[in-house]
Amino acid sequence: MLEKASQIIGYTFKDESILAEALTHASSAGHRLQSNERMEFLGDAILGFVVSEYLYHNYPTFLEGDLTKIKSSVVSRKTCATITEELDLVSTLNLGKGMSNRPGLPPSIAAAVFEATIAAIYLDGGYEPARQFILRHVTTHIEAAVESAHQQNFKSVLQQFAQRHLPSNPQYILLDEKGPDHSKCFEVCVEIRGRRFPSAWANAKKEAEQKAALHALKQMDVVEVDANGNVHLRDPETTRHRAAELAGNNRTD
Repeated sequence: MLEKASQIIGYTFKDESILAEALTHASSAGHRLQSNERMEFLGDAILGFVVSEYLYHNYPTFLEGDLTKIKSSVVSRKTCATITEELDLVSTLNLGKGMSNRPGLPPSIAAAVFEATIAAIYLDGGYEPARQFILRHVTTHIEAAVESAHQQNFKSVLQQFAQRHLPSNPQYILLDEKGPDHSKCFEVCVEIRGRRFPSAWANAKKEAEQKAALHALKQMDVVEVDANGNVHLRDPETTRHRAAELAGNNRTD
């Protein structure tokens, strides 16, 4: 069983007793100190650090709040449990009779296996192999979390794009408002260094700003909208070329 686990993990342990402990649930341990609970604690901290470090270096224009939301999604019990199931690590877990007879394991147990495995690699081989193991399995989840954030906050996406590629930040211009005070509609457009993009109407200023930001992103070809209405960032190379064009067009002598 340890050999199978080692193959799944992609790491050869110098001390297999560390791996054995990581795969021992409290229900099968003689004492809880012999289970993987302490490793779960350590692995959770290492996972959080590695993900935070990755986000900090790879998303330099994201604000603290954006980074926190993405990290929370990636290190969540749900994501850790999903990775465990994808790897089939659950099949290598030592469970007590009462647990092994259950048709399915609670997500908390599956998540704990992933975190304990991280700790085991760290204790046996140090930080670097633990970091590689984590990133090998969480990077796609990080990208999905970033993509999900784009679906909700177009102003943030536009701000990050402008800070990285354009000579100035976007400004939101209130063009018009209609209706009684209790039920007003607002028209807002985005302006970047004198260039105005298509405006948008909404029942709240913030919503109108989000819509206007999306209009700007679409017109600059930074994003595309699929048949289901989901918004996706274009590939980085296309974005870089488009940014260079926009920056050139916005230059003033």
